[in-house]
Amino acid sequence: MQIGFIGLGKLGLPCAEAMAHKGHTIKGYDITPKNSDSVNVVDSIKECVTDTDIVFIAVPTPHDPLYDGRAPTAHLEPKDFSYDIVKTCLTEANKYMNKKQLLVLISTVLPGTTRREFIHLVTNTRFVYNPYLIAMGSVAWDMVNPEMVMIGTEDGSENGDAEQLINFYKTVMENNPRYEVGTWDECECIKVFYNTFISAKIGLVNMIQDVAIRQGNIDVDVVTNALAKSTMRIMGPQYMKAGMGDGGACHPRDNIALRYMADKLNLGYDLFDSIMTARELQAKNLAQELVKHAEENRMSIFIHGKAYKPGVEYCDGSYSLLIGHYCEELGHKPTYIDPLTGDDIRGCYGVVLLAHNRKVTYEYRGFEETQNLYCKIEKGSIVIDPWRSFKSEDCKVIHYGNTRKYYR
Repeated sequence: MQIGFIGLGKLGLPCAEAMAHKGHTIKGYDITPKNSDSVNVVDSIKECVTDTDIVFIAVPTPHDPLYDGRAPTAHLEPKDFSYDIVKTCLTEANKYMNKKQLLVLISTVLPGTTRREFIHLVTNTRFVYNPYLIAMGSVAWDMVNPEMVMIGTEDGSENGDAEQLINFYKTVMENNPRYEVGTWDECECIKVFYNTFISAKIGLVNMIQDVAIRQGNIDVDVVTNALAKSTMRIMGPQYMKAGMGDGGACHPRDNIALRYMADKLNLGYDLFDSIMTARELQAKNLAQELVKHAEENRMSIFIHGKAYKPGVEYCDGSYSLLIGHYCEELGHKPTYIDPLTGDDIRGCYGVVLLAHNRKVTYEYRGFEETQNLYCKIEKGSIVIDPWRSFKSEDCKVIHYGNTRKYYR
């Protein structure tokens, strides 16, 4: 294929050359003169995009130099990336491209940026957001051996533009990666949260290292190796389904106890304060959603599942009760529905939160059975499902967390 590549920096040039080595004809442009044995370096964006099938933009989205991580930043006001270079390149490329061509942005941006900042600049051609998982020191290898390829389209469609890009990558990739197709916003999320998951993971294991130094009699590698081999829950897909918050008699109290330990050992930081604060505010956000619909429709609130998880009667650390607490703060006392806790009713009409999902909770055991309702939900109710699996012809169903659409 005829490929244009705008941005031949420390990441862009190795990627362009990797494509060239797979037999594609690559023209490249950069504001700084570059040399390459396999990429035809041209003098303008116009020349770079003319007579091409796909044009990639791989230019920086820099932060303020004070935020590069070499000095403390936690005390500074948070800032977004700068998108000026991307906007300039998109505007210039758009002048000379047409609907037969595909313009692909691979630069990292925050969720919502494409829809808010970029897409109005792309009027003459088609656009895909396609961030890369590449790292310095292994750019060329990472390019053709990615863990996944993220392809963002306006509506998340897997046809058309996404299909064209996938077919191109199949001629380039060496490891047969999985392709994750979503909206622009979803792929923006996947990229930045992939990176920040790594930061959180490193921060947690390095805390174990600090504890080893302060506490004594601990080899951090013994601890982290044991955790790394824990593929049932920690290092696997379990707990990667957004829904209700962490609950039970163990996890919340362990986080609280580690806050005490961090203070006692004078570590100077407290990861678990943020974790527990997030848990509480996420519950409050869900409570506000319940109250909003209750007030708009003059309905009562029901919480389907009172125990901390389905199949048990224990309410210690129940996230349902935490949500109920915030509902009461907002002036709405919920009714709980859970036969194992003695809250057994035959039917309900109102705003119903499906707090329990047996399949999600026990899927690590190979459990496939869907959650049976504890009572009949009457016609006309509003069902809020944080697990995004419930469907009904008789009720308005809101799949909490899916803002592409609501299921009716």
